[in-house]
Amino acid sequence: MDGEMGILELTAVELGKKIKFGEVGVEEALEAVIERIQEREESLHCYVTLDLEGARAKARLLQKKLLNGEVSGPLAGVPFAVKDNLCTKGMRTTCGSKILKNFVPPYDATVVRNLESAGAFILGKTNLDEFGMGNTTERSFAGATRNPWDEERSAGGSSGGSAAAVASGECFAALGTDTGGSIRQPAAHCGLVGLKPTYGTVSRYGLIAYCSSMDQAGPITKDVRDCAAVMEAIASYDEKDATSLRREPLHLQSALTEGVSGLKIGIPKDYFEEKLQPEVEHAVRAAMKELEAQGAIVEEFELGLVRYAVPTYYTIACAEASSNLERYDGMKYGLREAGTGLHDTYRQTRAKGFGEEVKRRILLGTFALSEGYYEQYYLKAMKARRLIKNRFDEVFQTYDLLLGPAAPTTAPQLGSVGDDPVQAYLADVYTVPANLAGIPAMSLPCGRDAQGMPIGLQLMADRFQERTIFRAAATWEQVFGGFRQLRGSRRIDELGQLGGFGQFGGTRQHESKARWEEGMGQA
Repeated sequence: MDGEMGILELTAVELGKKIKFGEVGVEEALEAVIERIQEREESLHCYVTLDLEGARAKARLLQKKLLNGEVSGPLAGVPFAVKDNLCTKGMRTTCGSKILKNFVPPYDATVVRNLESAGAFILGKTNLDEFGMGNTTERSFAGATRNPWDEERSAGGSSGGSAAAVASGECFAALGTDTGGSIRQPAAHCGLVGLKPTYGTVSRYGLIAYCSSMDQAGPITKDVRDCAAVMEAIASYDEKDATSLRREPLHLQSALTEGVSGLKIGIPKDYFEEKLQPEVEHAVRAAMKELEAQGAIVEEFELGLVRYAVPTYYTIACAEASSNLERYDGMKYGLREAGTGLHDTYRQTRAKGFGEEVKRRILLGTFALSEGYYEQYYLKAMKARRLIKNRFDEVFQTYDLLLGPAAPTTAPQLGSVGDDPVQAYLADVYTVPANLAGIPAMSLPCGRDAQGMPIGLQLMADRFQERTIFRAAATWEQVFGGFRQLRGSRRIDELGQLGGFGQFGGTRQHESKARWEEGMGQA
């Protein structure tokens, strides 16, 4: 290897291979990541909690196990980051909320345990919008995460910390969670690959609930092969999760060489009628033409029901959040603010523990579930959800895949959303339908805008058809290039996109270091 920069350039699978053959040590890879964290973390704020000494101990143990042949696999010895709404035994899990600021779970989420069983290890917990409620990672008690491509811009959300950590080299791959696009949108904004699997494929045990009927954990990675390897590691049936599905082994890596010849890809016309950034539309249409040139059959069609997706999603999500978050009362765990009596303690704890966006969604959800409004709002939203699911069922009778933008724009400026929550909610228009229907969807890079910010392409397939997504994603990546190639590929220029990765971000420091240090802590 050519030093630490060379190590950080590797994908997770490439690093695992070099570790396996003794070309790179586990501790060597970890120290390269730690050095990058020391360089970039103060300005990017990818993490809420870091356990570097614990990670060093795990790295030493894994190195011994690798030498003894006790662990193997494509991810063995690879340092990972995990979104801070996934429980980790002995390492605090805050959900980006003051109300759980000092909560340390006594158990690991199943998805974390599966990842560690594959030989990977966790070095820290990444920042997120409080309880996953947001799409810019600005609504965290610990402060905003910045985009490594431009530190004045959002990394996306709510898994923005995970995406920024991977894009900046502060880990090799990460886990996020996706309720309405919270893996795919930050992956798009950071030039990465992000997958929301079919609902039930990845256990939700240990995932702190926001909207139980839509929450799913999944990978954020540098390329499609990494994404496939991580998904193979984390997918499993779990008897502790009532929504968990029994599925055959996914074998996603074997799909990467199958190509797209004969696949029928539908392009929803509705997706190009919204207020799309012109460069996003140009990049997505270029990808559409290239996949057609590779042998896919590409057609445009009317999907319909698109305008109902966002109000349907937010009605249901807020209703479930109202129910799920009622457990935070200061009695069992988390923050407790003293009051004059039991009910005043509840009021004080929740008033001081929850942020404004969480309070807003709890109020909206409580209203939608209240007597006299249940049928008018929540029940109507559930009926609309069924119509949306049925429409996708019809569409997948004709098409193997759907292709469209992952987000209407590239990463916005931090602070630009302001106090207009409705405008922020509309940014989810392309991602929430997959969660409503329970289908798999992937975001992957397909270009850059005039400011050099990554553009994300979204692929959706029918339930249990992740392999079809990986076939198309791998084909596109071979043509366009992955994360590394996004930093300066002539082929990207030939496809009509902007080449040249440039230097990561600017030099602006976070305006409130003290606030961040208050949120940061060792496990």
